[in-house]
Amino acid sequence: MAKHTVLSSEAKLWRSLACAKSELRLDLTLACGQSFRWRETAEGHWTGVIRGRVWTLTQTDDTLWYHIYQSLDRQGETSGRKKGAGVSLQLENKSDNRFKEAVKKEEEEPVAVTPVHQDTKEEEEMLRDYFQLNVKLGDLYKEWGSADHHFKHIADIFTGIRMLRQDPTECLFSFICTSNNHITRIQGMVERLCQSLGAPLCQLDQTSYHNFPSLSALADTSVEARLRDLGFGYRARFLQQSAKQILDTHGIQWLEGLRSAPYLQARDALRTLPGVGTKVADCVCLMSLDKAEAVPIDTHVWQIAKRDYKYGSGNGQKTITDKLHRDIGDFFRKLWGPYAGWAQSVLFCADLKKFRNLKEMLHMKRPKKEENDEEELTVAGKKRKIKKEKIDTVKNIKAKAGHHKKAKKSA
Repeated sequence: MAKHTVLSSEAKLWRSLACAKSELRLDLTLACGQSFRWRETAEGHWTGVIRGRVWTLTQTDDTLWYHIYQSLDRQGETSGRKKGAGVSLQLENKSDNRFKEAVKKEEEEPVAVTPVHQDTKEEEEMLRDYFQLNVKLGDLYKEWGSADHHFKHIADIFTGIRMLRQDPTECLFSFICTSNNHITRIQGMVERLCQSLGAPLCQLDQTSYHNFPSLSALADTSVEARLRDLGFGYRARFLQQSAKQILDTHGIQWLEGLRSAPYLQARDALRTLPGVGTKVADCVCLMSLDKAEAVPIDTHVWQIAKRDYKYGSGNGQKTITDKLHRDIGDFFRKLWGPYAGWAQSVLFCADLKKFRNLKEMLHMKRPKKEENDEEELTVAGKKRKIKKEKIDTVKNIKAKAGHHKKAKKSA
């Protein structure tokens, strides 16, 4: 059976492009909750699906390496070549039959999954587009660090975190699944969604890879019940109804067309869909619709704003209203500029429990001056406290003395 390839043992099967780790770190970018379809299939090797093709990515200090596996039906509807085009549930069922036949044949007579050699330039552009490598991340980090001392401190360790430019359909319907959820569970739901409704692409080491479902597949009337059986709960209805509303009201190209709309217009358009609130709409705007200024606000980001930037501290507000979402977004946009959404993702990533070991390194790397300043502030604070306690003690003594004098006079 075909296996996931590894650079060290099969280097001839790989292609590369120049990319420093300061511009892209796969381990942080692919695991911080932007996309839910990437898995680390070997140490430092990440496998996922981009535009209907299965890729394994890895990197060295100054190079991004990639390998693309041959899909079962490279020229058919499952290849994902036609941008924005979908396959019907009927076509996907046919593809599923072809997939089972291919797996059976492979078990009888194992064959290697061969790399795709044609269209090298096109596939390199796919990768550049997906990671938005035209954006100079190092320059942005310098700008954000100059404007924000806290960001500069975090950025010393959390380098190379950049926004993906995902397919809008995949991004939208993945984030509808995020409601009241955590990253690990969302990954499982998105994987079940693809396996149930997406066209099969290939199988590697007992893992089957599928394309993300088309809008027509998601809009099918049987989908809600099917997804409820798979544990999607109330989200099943939102997925099916949103797909149906897009197709019935707007058409198959509508989501991609929002890339050319102004940010607020695109966000408000997304909010008309079932299951899409302000936070989900902002995530889709930022991660698939080219709205770098979108700053998704959830309780996690709100805590960062309060804890690290003293935003609204002491006001007692307990829920995120539309006004709070707008105000915190405006606060960060004013601080970080037009790529505020990208900067926010760095702090979000740095605060995830899975990267706690990296965050601990921040304390080890803290400049001595910062530690001394903090110690001085602590000492100064203690001195002020002692001084205040002395003053309060003197006041109490005087107050008691005055009370006794009054008592003697009245006697």
